Amino acid sequence: MPALSPLVSAATLRAAQPAPLLLDCSFDLADATAGERAYAQGHLPGAVYVHLDRDLSGAKTGHNGRHPLRSRHDYATWMSQLGISAERSVAVYDRQGGMFAGRAWWVLRWMGHANVQLLDGGVEAWVNAGGPLSTEVAASVPSEARPAGHPAAMPTIEASTLVDQLDRHLVIDARAGERYRGEVEPLDRVAGHIPGARNRFFKDNLQADGRFKPAPQLREEFDRLLAGRSPAEVVLQCGSGVTACHHVIAMEAAGLGPVTLYPGSWSEWSSDPSRPVETGG
Repeated sequence: MPALSPLVSAATLRAAQPAPLLLDCSFDLADATAGERAYAQGHLPGAVYVHLDRDLSGAKTGHNGRHPLRSRHDYATWMSQLGISAERSVAVYDRQGGMFAGRAWWVLRWMGHANVQLLDGGVEAWVNAGGPLSTEVAASVPSEARPAGHPAAMPTIEASTLVDQLDRHLVIDARAGERYRGEVEPLDRVAGHIPGARNRFFKDNLQADGRFKPAPQLREEFDRLLAGRSPAEVVLQCGSGVTACHHVIAMEAAGLGPVTLYPGSWSEWSSDPSRPVETGG
């Protein structure tokens, strides 16, 4: 049986029966309440709101990044509270081109839930396809907690391992070019990038209408970036392990996955002065 595409169109989602559980993951890094306000003003009917900080991220120590992963036990409990059983299909979306919904997609996949897709184009695509919006707050129906899947399905790497293996990996940085080059750094204590990393802004995965580029185009663009390297050698990172998930989706859609995520990303890497830093590029 072919693997489920990481993306689902608005038209396909509207016609899906039974309807999947919908997760609204809208967020704003500059205003942590903006996503909830947008949800209250109108969301896909039946959608449950998911907050990047509260639901998708764990406790910060100052050395584990701005959006560290929660424990797998905590994620399993959260999933059961939402009603995500093994059989339940899930669709995630946001209003930011998949910037935050991609993190929810990745977490569910990391937890072994294969039946999850990202709404391609988000709320805008849904409305353009004739989909209605609702202001009714959806109530979750909890399901029985289940064991987490094997993490090898969505591999990760720790900073301590990556720093010793930089020559073995192709690191791809999903941040905007000016942050990668170290020209500006609005969020983290040090500007620059992991030595040897190549830059591809996550928004380069999208077309002008906010939907992902066609799979053949994504494949061509990532093949150029990889320059002969295997996807198995790739490590994806960003500022805090959120927008790098966008690249995971794009590469999987292009037939180049699964690839390894560095969850701590630049915010964790740059918190330790002993780790090397590079600028320019």
